[in-house]
Amino acid sequence: MDYITNTMVNLLQQTAFVNLTWGNFAMIIVAFIFLYLAIKKGFEPLLLVPIAFGMLLVNIYPDIMLTIEDSSNGVGGLLHYFYLLDEWSILPSLIFMGVGAMTDFGPLIANPKSFLLGAAAQFGIYGAYFMAILMGFNDKAAAAISIIGGADGPTSIFLCGKLGQTEFMGPIAVAAYSYMALVPIIQPPIMKALTTEKERKIKMEQLRPVSKLEKILFPIIVTVVVCLILPTTAPLVGMLMLGNLFRESGVVKQLAETASNALMYIVVILLGTSVGATTSAEAFLKVTTLKIVALGLIAFALGTAMGVIFGKIMCKVTGGKVNPLIGSAGVSAVPMAARVSQKVGSEADPTNFLLMHAMGPNVAGVIGTAVAAGTFMAIFGVK
Repeated sequence: MDYITNTMVNLLQQTAFVNLTWGNFAMIIVAFIFLYLAIKKGFEPLLLVPIAFGMLLVNIYPDIMLTIEDSSNGVGGLLHYFYLLDEWSILPSLIFMGVGAMTDFGPLIANPKSFLLGAAAQFGIYGAYFMAILMGFNDKAAAAISIIGGADGPTSIFLCGKLGQTEFMGPIAVAAYSYMALVPIIQPPIMKALTTEKERKIKMEQLRPVSKLEKILFPIIVTVVVCLILPTTAPLVGMLMLGNLFRESGVVKQLAETASNALMYIVVILLGTSVGATTSAEAFLKVTTLKIVALGLIAFALGTAMGVIFGKIMCKVTGGKVNPLIGSAGVSAVPMAARVSQKVGSEADPTNFLLMHAMGPNVAGVIGTAVAAGTFMAIFGVK
């Protein structure tokens, strides 16, 4: 009888119920909410499903993120190895290559003024940087947090790892990817508040055709110019442009298809689950996390607002030829932010088609956020 009792007690102690805290239950509920938003509401399911599931796993079985040093047999947890690829900046760089391979840079080439809108949207990053310092974060942590304003998860993870702020990587990554997913909810109220109905109805001239030679030369020239000025951007900008060169050269279709499909989705699985696995209750449920989430939201809202405001300035300068709504696409959420510009514009006038015009600032925003990350790395002497 004692044998049976001891066996049952041992089995009970091996279950997760014994070690679950209220914090774990809270994070499990958050994981369920993320899954609901992804599956039921369709908010960036490719991102939220793996993130939510990683969050679920680590709060039920913390040892899935067990480090090699803390392991009794020298073998770490499964998701710990995925997470190392985040820390080493491998997965964020591969994500950029996939984005480059699936994105048409033609709208940006056809309208180079879009670079200005992409640059304007980066003001949210620098504004959040100074706000984070005022809230008590050190300069490197403030820089890592501020990149959330670009709504660019891979760049946030990349900079966090490069600046040695891995203790904040979980909240930063989750906040960045959450705001990427919630772009259709967060941006429209800001866009409508800063524009008049007349401005939202502005129809833009059709973009000029872009030649194949221009599309081939663009990634090469951008890589040379940007990386000569800021070599620290090479892992992100270089991979982004390499993926686009695969797409536009026309001679490596297999590489372009692999980078934009199979490889991209493999990397998303690894990155998403490992990011979600950084949100254990012990690491995530802190006042610091709330500060990071709030700063990220402020940075993202400020970036959106500055993009729209600069769009209004361009509208005035050009005599009403630029719809200010496309300025909101200057954040890095490709192509979601451009789709939101199209949606808000079509609500004012169903015959208004802004998507391709918004893709210019959107691509510029990806480059701009990578440049912002490289600038912070250069300031702190990190390579």
